[in-house]
Amino acid sequence: MLEDKTLLMEMLRRMVRIRLFEERVIQLVERGEIVGAAHSYIGEEAVAVGACMALRDDDWMTGNHRSHGHPIAKGGDVNKAMAELLGKATGLCKGKGGSMHLADFSVGILGESGILGSSIPTAVGAALGSVLQGNDRVAVPFFGDGASNEGAFHESINLAAIWKLPVVFLCENNQYAVSSSFKKMVASENISDRSAAYNIPGVLVDGQDCIAMYEAVSAAVARARAGEGPSLIEGRTYRYYDHSLGLGRIVRTAYREDEEVELWKQRDPINIHKERLLSQGMATQKEIDAIDAETQRQIDDATEFARQSPYPEPEALFEDMFADPIPLE
Repeated sequence: MLEDKTLLMEMLRRMVRIRLFEERVIQLVERGEIVGAAHSYIGEEAVAVGACMALRDDDWMTGNHRSHGHPIAKGGDVNKAMAELLGKATGLCKGKGGSMHLADFSVGILGESGILGSSIPTAVGAALGSVLQGNDRVAVPFFGDGASNEGAFHESINLAAIWKLPVVFLCENNQYAVSSSFKKMVASENISDRSAAYNIPGVLVDGQDCIAMYEAVSAAVARARAGEGPSLIEGRTYRYYDHSLGLGRIVRTAYREDEEVELWKQRDPINIHKERLLSQGMATQKEIDAIDAETQRQIDDATEFARQSPYPEPEALFEDMFADPIPLE
């Protein structure tokens, strides 16, 4: 049983931060302050937080179109994240990336991509770089059940297995690729079962349990740092909202029943973690309430920061299009 109170409370703090951030994003989309597509991470918080708490700040991470939660879970700046979503110059990518392209090298976030599965080979490349540079950084690509059917996933995991690269492939199986159930789109019972084809460990984890995610990823990270190669972890989770907030909502009953959504909400990852802290005497209700209140103020401040920040100047459009040359000295 995990008994590190500081760690357990930080898990709660980061999950609540993601939840309140995403609730605010929904409000801003509905008000028209965030334009274009935005994909809510609500319901999946334990996967990102459990995984990222098992990493160091200098470990690499890549994300996907549903990735607001990943930078926050990795300890990223919520002010800059909110500003990026509003297209402001103070954002993580100077307002040029938006919802699906957050990056923060200061905490190891190499970037996110709306192209399904495209950030998986990026993580493998980063892991290869770690080996060539002689350090022990681990790379974790986050991807969904739909991306596990992409060729980029299979090519990447095969190469990582052959070269024993320090990668933890982390599938967030929220069970629907837009509106297609993974049960109809994946031949194996579990996505983690695919690990057998590449002769690496595969683990199915309750993605609503932050501690279970932390323990599974910690074991995979230790294996990767020891030079034993990659692992495939499947966090079985659920998204409460439809695929996209900003491009028109698919009628939920067209592909899933309200009863199914409500059943998963009964296993809310934040409530599970709070109840565990209380039942084990690791936290009081007063401490939990204080985290909720503190985090709400933080999200309010982030929203105000984003609103007050300037938009990029027109001439900034052509900046950052090419990498700076690597210094020779």
